Amino acid sequence: MLDVLIVGAGIVGTLVARALSVHRLRVALADRASDVGAGATRANSAIVHSGYDPEPGTAKARLNAEGNREMEGLCRALHVPFRRNGSLVVAFDPEEEAMLRLLLDRGRRNGVPGLALLDPGEVRSLEPAVSDRIVAALLAPTGGIVSPYGLAVAAAEVAVANGVGLWLDSELVALERLPAATGAPGSDGRRGFRATLRDPDGVHRVADARYVVDAAGVYADDVARLAGDNSFRIRPRKGEYLLYDTIHGSLLSHTIFQVPSERGKGVLATPTVDGNLLVGPTSVTVEDKDDLSTTPEGLREVFRSAVRSVPAIGRLPSGDTITSFAGLRATPDTPGHDFLLGESALAPGLVLAAGIESPGLTAAPAIARRILGILSDAGLDLVPDPAARMDRDPPVRFRDLSDGERAARIRQDPLFGRILCRCEQVTEAEVLDAIRRPAGARDLDAVKRRTRAGMGRCQGGFCVPRVMAVLARELRLQEEEVTKHGPGSRMLQGRMRAP
Repeated sequence: MLDVLIVGAGIVGTLVARALSVHRLRVALADRASDVGAGATRANSAIVHSGYDPEPGTAKARLNAEGNREMEGLCRALHVPFRRNGSLVVAFDPEEEAMLRLLLDRGRRNGVPGLALLDPGEVRSLEPAVSDRIVAALLAPTGGIVSPYGLAVAAAEVAVANGVGLWLDSELVALERLPAATGAPGSDGRRGFRATLRDPDGVHRVADARYVVDAAGVYADDVARLAGDNSFRIRPRKGEYLLYDTIHGSLLSHTIFQVPSERGKGVLATPTVDGNLLVGPTSVTVEDKDDLSTTPEGLREVFRSAVRSVPAIGRLPSGDTITSFAGLRATPDTPGHDFLLGESALAPGLVLAAGIESPGLTAAPAIARRILGILSDAGLDLVPDPAARMDRDPPVRFRDLSDGERAARIRQDPLFGRILCRCEQVTEAEVLDAIRRPAGARDLDAVKRRTRAGMGRCQGGFCVPRVMAVLARELRLQEEEVTKHGPGSRMLQGRMRAP
């Protein structure tokens, strides 16, 4: 019997798995996708929020502030890119300026340090590209940017290296309460579930667990209902984004927000930790929890709103938009859309980590710690494992090395001298490392999230066949079996016959 089954391998689920993995426990992490961090964690703004926006006294406010303080140290331990670049909320009229003063007061009540109101001259001294129509801005110097999927991958690597089972392509389809007196080893006589998970071929895995952590994102309400808790509902909100080439990443140094509304924090413009310029998102409630489509109307709205804050974006060549994408936020029907954290009153043993929308990424380190406390209060013994690690060995990024360091790496391993992705300078040695690590890559998108191969200007036009060949060789597959993102996404349909 498992001690804990975590359902959902996004940023919250992977950080919970990492936190549990340093204790003497039997833990598994399951996800319906083919890789960790493949849901909302893969497609969001990648912002570490300072904490001026959440309503004081809410879980969002407390955990936002705590997570912001922890993020830098966490990323340092896991060797994940992080930059505390600060943010600016810009106002275009007196009414919006009044809202900035409310945000300033709210942020101070939430314990956010360094907040300040700036006049237009002070703003443009920091960000010359910002619109000359603004009347004021709120500076939040503790804001930051991070790689969200990189953080989830790193946390999963630590968890798996410490013995956590990783069950991908595993959709939870049933969650039945075990009889109170099962006699099963590790059972406390009052809690337990039998989980049935199904892979894309219809094969079922059955596992018993004393506790289940529901970190399933937009599917968290579906998971809870399987356990008998129908007390909340998740409504997905879709956000569309535009990503510009790295040649424009230096247009801004801070993240530029507009004054938030009931629909959210609005369209932002920000550099990314990888040097791109990102703008978005829209905010549209949808019914389909798999709707990741982009629309001409949505992308036009993103562009128009971004140009309002940063007019220079309107002058960028259209060809320098290298991709567009959409993500889904797990918006709960709770008052104020606050996070749902705690043991279910209707299904004891089910621990909710649900409704984790923005600032969920920022709050995730604190949420993971909170979930451990909830499990401990529910009866789980957290006995430290002295052999476990909380950090990982850093991956080598060839593009970040000096010429001398590159030469030394190539002498050590000639595969560092074989570039597979020209845009991002990713080598075959890096791709092999991404495959061979704990929680390693098994498809093209998983390699991309770990190495950036395919994330450059050509979006995989050069590197995809080369990465496919490495995946096929390393995983002992035919190239026709290599997928983009798991079952149903093969890149090749077969081989052409010779004439």
